[in-house]
Amino acid sequence: MKNESLMIIRWIGVSLALLSLGGCFGDENSDLKAWMKTSSEGLQGKVEPLPEVKPYQPFVYNAFDLVDPFRASKMDFARKGGMSGALAPNTNRPKEPLEAYDLEKLKMVGILQQGKNIQALVSAPDGNLYRVKLGSYLGQNFGMVVGITETEIKLKEIVEDSGGDWGERSTSLNLEEVGQKAEQKK
Repeated sequence: MKNESLMIIRWIGVSLALLSLGGCFGDENSDLKAWMKTSSEGLQGKVEPLPEVKPYQPFVYNAFDLVDPFRASKMDFARKGGMSGALAPNTNRPKEPLEAYDLEKLKMVGILQQGKNIQALVSAPDGNLYRVKLGSYLGQNFGMVVGITETEIKLKEIVEDSGGDWGERSTSLNLEEVGQKAEQKK
């Protein structure tokens, strides 16, 4: 009996499978077939080919003979010949006290005038007050005083560029007023 019931269950399972597959094979005018036909009318089955892969070409580094940009050989060459050129600073003259400080640390605090002779008063980080006149040097870039007014000291600095050449640069040291100093402390 067991075998017969097992056979009946198998036969029912196979029949159901065939009936479900039979539902897929309807007539040509079914809704599904019509939708598939209208949807696929404008489609083209062409796929674009993949772009051509270029073969790898290794880079050959041939710059071993060039000057290394991280070595200061040009500056070493310029220094071997000494400081030359029309703009090179005079290193043989005695240094003045205010050349020991950065220009940013020096403060113009006033002026002294006697006739046409004008001098500026400069405060240094060491707490001392210095008199500066035309031709005096201050700052670490060989800055020479070329003009003094009531509000500023005009300087010509001689600076060295990365190539070892010397050039002039104009700068100034402005008067620090007492009112500004009090406001900054608040």
